[in-house]
Amino acid sequence: MRIAVSGPATKAAVKRLKRWLHLGHRWLGIATGLLILLWFGSGLVMLCVGFPTLTEGERLGALPPLALAGVRITPQAAVERAGLAHFPTRLTLAMRGGEPAYWITDTDGRRQALSATTGDPVPRLTAESATALAATHPAARAVTDRGTVTRDQWTVTARYDPLRPFRVVALGDPAGTELYLSAATGEPALDTTRTERVWNWPGAVTHWIYLTPLRTRAGLWQDVVLWVSGIALAGALSGYVLGFVRLMRDRLTPYRGWAAWHHLAGVAGGLVVVTFLLSGWLSMNPRGWFGPRSPDAAMRAAYAGQTAPIFPLGLDALARAPAGTVALDFAWIGGRPVILASGPGGTAPCCGTALPPEAIVTAARAMLPGARLRSVTRLEAPDAYWYDRHGAPTLPVLRLAFDDPAGTWFHLDPATGAILGRTDRSGRANRWLFDALHTLDAGPLARNPPLRLALIVALSALGLVIATSGTVLGWRRLRRRRA
Repeated sequence: MRIAVSGPATKAAVKRLKRWLHLGHRWLGIATGLLILLWFGSGLVMLCVGFPTLTEGERLGALPPLALAGVRITPQAAVERAGLAHFPTRLTLAMRGGEPAYWITDTDGRRQALSATTGDPVPRLTAESATALAATHPAARAVTDRGTVTRDQWTVTARYDPLRPFRVVALGDPAGTELYLSAATGEPALDTTRTERVWNWPGAVTHWIYLTPLRTRAGLWQDVVLWVSGIALAGALSGYVLGFVRLMRDRLTPYRGWAAWHHLAGVAGGLVVVTFLLSGWLSMNPRGWFGPRSPDAAMRAAYAGQTAPIFPLGLDALARAPAGTVALDFAWIGGRPVILASGPGGTAPCCGTALPPEAIVTAARAMLPGARLRSVTRLEAPDAYWYDRHGAPTLPVLRLAFDDPAGTWFHLDPATGAILGRTDRSGRANRWLFDALHTLDAGPLARNPPLRLALIVALSALGLVIATSGTVLGWRRLRRRRA
């Protein structure tokens, strides 16, 4: 690439610019090159092993059939005994070991568990009761208690705060599963396998800079990641520009050895590094640029249509639950009581409480009272804004688009009425700025996971060549300066 210049002042300015560009790339690269190398390597690990989490499917799959014959307490009586002045965010009836129990999540996230037979609070877990409770898990073999944990590498985020501390129990299965149970209620919070615990250190922990002492301080962690990745982005961008400046017409590169590898790979794949770092930086939601992905408490209350601590359906309604039900969830939608039964066939309304889609849409209008519902679309297949790269998304789904200034959309399950997601104009932009750039989850690639995976591996390999050669050059530069 040749830069046309004229006049001595212009030539001097261009020379200084090239000099600062070269020095900036060199020292920014030395500062962050090893981290970029680790980011590409850890990203490849994450393609194979995700961060430990307890999915809803895993939670339901571990529950035994609900023993409704042992239920003596109605949902309303459970809410009253919990001492709540309003209806809880979640009220679930499921087994706790050999006894049915009501699991209650308050609006502030606080958890309670009450016996559905006596209405009394369940006792705090001991080593013996924790192992007995974990022994009912389908994967349990030789169950052993591992003691109490308040916070560790796998429960570091704030979403686990209402459940702390935990009793950790090893199930003794071939996968080396460890189950985290809330010591206060016995609620399962997380499960990890041996593979997850080993491979997440070179995977997600490295990729997200997820060290427990740092991640515990969410604000500090966000600032550190934003600054480090921002510096890395500046180094990559300067290198990408410099790479084209240094191209030669006769033999492409003036360099040899590692420097030639770094130059030519940077020209070929520098844009990959830049977009990877930019999208990763944006994933930290700097300055709250991107809107929330779930409705707030006021929206949920408006959708429910009532917040009083009442539920009019009693034990006779519960008795109509389908055979094989493992959990019953009690909720309000548009001022109407709803019971959802979960079992081997999935989750569906039961006990005569199913609502037509029209009633669900009417209830959803209340979530944004100052806005007009612009459109309602029923999706039968995934699209650019309703998808799940880890599996099949819930379908069919209703998309409700409002004309508020943020351009808010809600996605609702037309069968259960569950609010599946919220997005606004900024969130839809982030879908392209992060998912499309960072995981290539867009267009034809989104519909062809094997091709998407192969392309990610190929581009990551190119990124590894750039980062490895840059790290070697940086190390050599530092050694020369020390000598």
